[in-house]
Amino acid sequence: MTYDVAVVGTGPDPEEPDTDGYAMGYRHASAYDRLDDCRLAACVDIVRPNAEAFAETWGLGEDAVYEDVGQMLAEVRPDVVSVTVPPSVHADVVVQCAESDSVQAIHCEKPMAKTWGDAKRMAKACEEAGVRLTFNHQRRFGKPFREAKRLLDDGAIGSLERVELGGPNLFDFGTHLFDLCGHYVDQSPPEWMLCGIDYSEENVQFGAHNENNAVAQWGYENGVVGVASTGDYSVLPAQIRLVGDDGMIDVCVDDGPPLRYRNGSTNGWTEGDTGGDGAHGPNTSRPQAAAQKVASRLPFVSADRFRSTTYVERAIEDVVSALREDRTSELAAENALQSTELIFAAWESARRRERVVLPLDADGNALEEMVESNELLASPDA
Repeated sequence: MTYDVAVVGTGPDPEEPDTDGYAMGYRHASAYDRLDDCRLAACVDIVRPNAEAFAETWGLGEDAVYEDVGQMLAEVRPDVVSVTVPPSVHADVVVQCAESDSVQAIHCEKPMAKTWGDAKRMAKACEEAGVRLTFNHQRRFGKPFREAKRLLDDGAIGSLERVELGGPNLFDFGTHLFDLCGHYVDQSPPEWMLCGIDYSEENVQFGAHNENNAVAQWGYENGVVGVASTGDYSVLPAQIRLVGDDGMIDVCVDDGPPLRYRNGSTNGWTEGDTGGDGAHGPNTSRPQAAAQKVASRLPFVSADRFRSTTYVERAIEDVVSALREDRTSELAAENALQSTELIFAAWESARRRERVVLPLDADGNALEEMVESNELLASPDA
């Protein structure tokens, strides 16, 4: 079977990415184009020249170019839709696609949505329609992150007690890290969040506010505790640190290796095998033997393909194979909801100045609401 794929939100020139857009539609298109069972059938963008440029790049005819999602759904009737518009309109587009009578799967860019209410709304609409909804937390398919999980599962650091996160922010960048936390705690439900934030300078990325600095702590049902430190003053030496009762694992060390670990049996830090993968993508010059070893943990990707695939391409290959095999993808909305709830709970905790018990009872976006009400006074970033 061949799946007809539509991309909603082509974006502008992908050669000049910035915090207004990275033209992720092109990256998604590349991922589908390399799969034998997918055919790019249509593209949508409210700026028609953007859609026309995208269509020319991927060899689509003029009749495959649309400015309106509803018209595209009615005329093309795609099986799979990639949603790569800004987070503020994710929910509206996803719900519209879910309510069509042809779409079987929707793969949406991260973060899930601009509000917690919208994140839940889009997941509910897809569940009720029987449509598979996934989110592009593609780092799950990078070797540093998967090898860390293998070491953890093999008992390299004993029982997991704490996960620590360091990065620029909790939302745009942090959504990846919170998602990986869910992976490491085997999707144990989060139970509470306590957070303080700073927003002294305007920080808008892809149409959404992000804090300048945050310090957060939260807990999972299985007893594991999370800690995050974001912004220029992050105190953590790596993007992720897993702390067990017999050692620790660092993933994506600042100015260091993609993976290292230590325990009671090692003599200091031991560098892990990541097969050439780094924080954001692969080293395509890796030997075939190394590619075979790494690909063995991603059974839907052959070793030959794995040598040259980006994390986005691996993620979308999993999404498509999950549809074909009638299984649940690791990128499913149910996992994304857990990580996204922690983000909005962090900002809500900062607003209330107290610990927030989950499930979160506020459907908005506390950071945005505090900025708009001048409760947080940010000066434009020069």
